[in-house]
Amino acid sequence: MSIRIKAAPTNSTAVKRKAPLFALGAVVATPAVLEHLDKHGINAQEYLDLHVRGDWGDVPLEDAKENKLSVERGFRILSVYEVAGARVFVITEADRSATTLLFPSEY
Repeated sequence: MSIRIKAAPTNSTAVKRKAPLFALGAVVATPAVLEHLDKHGINAQEYLDLHVRGDWGDVPLEDAKENKLSVERGFRILSVYEVAGARVFVITEADRSATTLLFPSEY
């Protein structure tokens, strides 16, 4: 069985060239997100790479500004991506101990 990796958002090429902005810590995902990724043959690493390099996905401008401040001051960081028809949150904790992938309904 071949595994298909969904292409990352179009602006990801420039973002991938950037160095990581923060540590992800332990990467975890809810069972529902794991099932969704598996069902669609998607590797979450594409989205984690975007997140850690400052491509916050589909967040309002205010949240993007807050993320920039959060990177500088050590607060929680939130990205939102459309993954195979479902919105997925990627949240890195303020202490950088963990990054979690979850659906908005699980927040």
